Amino acid sequence: MAINLSNKKPNSAKNVSHSCRRTNKKQKVNLQVVRLEDGTRFRISAREKRTLMKNDKIAA
Repeated sequence: MAINLSNKKPNSAKNVSHSCRRTNKKQKVNLQVVRLEDGTRFRISAREKRTLMKNDKIAA
């Protein structure tokens, strides 16, 4: 089981149809599983993963 590191939660928004009727929808966070060399797995958002890869903190 992977551990959640980010405290991000789904965003609530409105779905707007062609006739401008509004219904609620959820925009879920794009969580990715990252495995370290020692075998531990973490769930972080895609943006955090990209930042860590850019700064050479984790491998691709």
